[in-house]
Amino acid sequence: MTTEQIAAFRLQNQHISHPALTDAKAVVAWHGAMQAQDYAHSKWAVGLRIPGATDDVIENAIDRGDIVRTHVLRPTWHLVANEDIRWMLALSAAQIKAAGAARERELGLDEKLFKRCNGLIYKALEGGRYLTREEIMAELAQSGIAADNHQAIHIMLWAELDMVVCNGPRRGKQLTYALFDERVAPQQQPDRADALAELARRYFFSHAPATLADFQWWSGLRVAEARAGLESVKHLLVSETVADQTYWLPADFKPKKTASPQLHLLPAFDEFLVSYKDRSASLDTSQKARAITGNGIFKPVITVDGWVKGVWQRTLKKDSVVIGPELFDELNPEERRAFGDAAKHYSRFVKKTTCVVADAR
Repeated sequence: MTTEQIAAFRLQNQHISHPALTDAKAVVAWHGAMQAQDYAHSKWAVGLRIPGATDDVIENAIDRGDIVRTHVLRPTWHLVANEDIRWMLALSAAQIKAAGAARERELGLDEKLFKRCNGLIYKALEGGRYLTREEIMAELAQSGIAADNHQAIHIMLWAELDMVVCNGPRRGKQLTYALFDERVAPQQQPDRADALAELARRYFFSHAPATLADFQWWSGLRVAEARAGLESVKHLLVSETVADQTYWLPADFKPKKTASPQLHLLPAFDEFLVSYKDRSASLDTSQKARAITGNGIFKPVITVDGWVKGVWQRTLKKDSVVIGPELFDELNPEERRAFGDAAKHYSRFVKKTTCVVADAR
C-alpha cells in the first residue's frame, strides 16, 4: 500500500467512491457514528453515500428516529443509528462528563442540579411533545432554574448523555428535542469489552486504512481502551506499514478500480477528514489552515482522487443553488468537467432545478 492509495481506499470503505448502501440508517450504522454539528451538511454527508438520495430522504430518516442526532463519543454532535445509540452512550457518557466538569463548576452547575433538570425536562417532553432548547429553558425557568446560554448548553448535554433527550423532528427551521425513551426502544446492552470491540470493528471496517491513533482520536476513548478495542478485532484485520505508521484494514478488503479524476464536494466535518488524527494522506499541511480553522471548524472540501484541492460553499435560492469554489490548485479540463458533475449531484440532492458554479477564487 502506498501513501496515495490510503486516500483511495478510505473513499471506497466510506462508500464515497463506490456507494453500495441504499438507506440512510445503513450508511450511518456502517460508519458507527458520523459527526454532525452542521445539520445541513451532515445530511449531505449521508446523502452523498447513497445513489439518488435527496435531502428530504435523509431529513425523514432523522425525523422518524431511524437516525438519532445527539452528543456521543467526542463531546460533539453525531448521527447514530437508532439501534446503536444506547450502547454508544453507555460507552462514552462518563468520559464526556468528566471532560466538562471543570467548566461546569465555573458555571455553577453540579450533578444535583443536572438531575433536577433531567426530571423537569422529562415531564416537559412526556407524551410526544417536541420542544426547542429555548422552550425547554422556559419550562425550567418556571420551576426557578434560570439558565444563560452557556449553562443551557451543559444542561442539555447532560440530558443527552443521561438518555433523557435526543433530537426530535425539525419544526420549520427549528431543531427540537424529544424524549429519548419515546424515540429509542429499550435493548439488551453489551458489556463494556464487547462494546469496545464493536466500536473498533465499525471504525476499522468503515474508515480503513487507519491507525490506532486515528481510532483513539475518533472515538474519544482513552488510549488503553482504544488499544483494547483494536486488540479484540485484530483477527478480522490485516496491517500494513507506510512511512513508519501501522495502518489496519479489513482482512477481506479488495480495492476496486476507479476512473480518474474522482472529484467530490464533501460536506463540512465529513468523516473523510475529521475522523483521522493524521490527515496528511489527503491534505497538504501547507493548506491545512484553509480547510480547518484554528478553532476546529472543518470546511466543506473539494477532493480530487482523495486529495483536497480546495473548499466550497453553497448559496440556496428559490430554484437554484450557487456553488462557490475556493481552489488551492488550478483544475485541469477533465477535473473542471468533474467539478460540474459534482455540483449537479449536489443540486439534485437539494432538489434545485438550476446549478450555478461561481468563478473560482
